[in-house]
Amino acid sequence: MSEDRLVIRVGDKDIEINEETLKILRKYKRTEMTLEQLAASLGLEGWEEAYELVKKIPLWVMDIEPTMWSTIFKKHASEAKKKS
Repeated sequence: MSEDRLVIRVGDKDIEINEETLKILRKYKRTEMTLEQLAASLGLEGWEEAYELVKKIPLWVMDIEPTMWSTIFKKHASEAKKKS
């Protein structure tokens, strides 16, 4: 995690969490979207990569409104940097 973006490594891919990916992840969390559908929406190889991504994402991330992502993430990253 850097101060300006959150990137999750899945297999040989880096998935950046931004407004667009957050919209897809929130749809997965709140509907009956399957892991296969999630993988297709994010350009992943299959449900296994989608499952790996979901396991690695901090829980608080999927509760953030996509339009608030940038503001909240920068605040969280700044606070985490101060603690270390």
